[in-house]
Amino acid sequence: MIPGFSERRIATGDAEIYVSFGGQGPPLLLLHGYPQTHFCWHRAAPALAQNYSVVCPDLRGYGASRGPVGGPPHEAYAKRAMAADQVAVMKALGHERFAVCGHDRGGRVAYRLTLDHPDRVSRLAVLDIMPTLEMFEHINQQRALGAYHWLFLAQRFDLPERLIGGDPDFYLDWTLKSWLGPDGRFAPEAMDEYRRAFRKPEVIHASCEDYRAGASVDCEHDRADRAAGRRITCPLLVLWGGKRSIGTVLDPINTWQRWADKVEGEPVDCGHFIPEEMPERVVAALRRFLAAPL
Repeated sequence: MIPGFSERRIATGDAEIYVSFGGQGPPLLLLHGYPQTHFCWHRAAPALAQNYSVVCPDLRGYGASRGPVGGPPHEAYAKRAMAADQVAVMKALGHERFAVCGHDRGGRVAYRLTLDHPDRVSRLAVLDIMPTLEMFEHINQQRALGAYHWLFLAQRFDLPERLIGGDPDFYLDWTLKSWLGPDGRFAPEAMDEYRRAFRKPEVIHASCEDYRAGASVDCEHDRADRAAGRRITCPLLVLWGGKRSIGTVLDPINTWQRWADKVEGEPVDCGHFIPEEMPERVVAALRRFLAAPL
């Protein structure tokens, strides 16, 4: 649990979501990425809680949250299902409308939440991601090597589960450290938390289902929105790690402008794990973004 925060479990139908929350003020939902838990916000959430009611859940199947057993067509771990979880979580905590910021897979849940429930989201921030469909449509040799896990984790059950399960600590440590910037590091207590959670076979399975959904039903949902002209209409903040390759594969601002009406953003001088490598920049950027006039 993030120091100073409270905790709760909230049933959302076929899942049960663990939530760490604290602070007071306008509601702000923070969503983590792969292969982490809500604890990825431990360096940023306490500062944001000085001005906002901060909610940090574990995504379904991750960390201390419970998720269903997955399988074709992978809709149980579609970002649409994960987004619906968060609507239920925020409603249970008394928040009908809120801002949302997501890192990595949490960013994919966040933009799907905004597209599916535009009346719920006042502002959206995404950290170090591009829309899922855009990533698959623009994959090349460089991107395939740099993001091999997209293709590996999406393989049919139970190949990735068995391979990762053979030594989950090695896989987790190698993956996390390979995405850090040259000067990046994790707090020892964070690594302990990530290892503890990722050792669970059900968490490994859920995370693979997350990526299987990403390579199938999530793209279908993105494609349907694009064909229908459905766009993100609330303000969107995009931050990306300047020492990672995502900004060289696609131009982040131009890419998101194909999906959203009001886009702003900039690179951050770090690797992929912006909330932990540069928490002060994240806090400052979010405060400025959330306080700006609509």
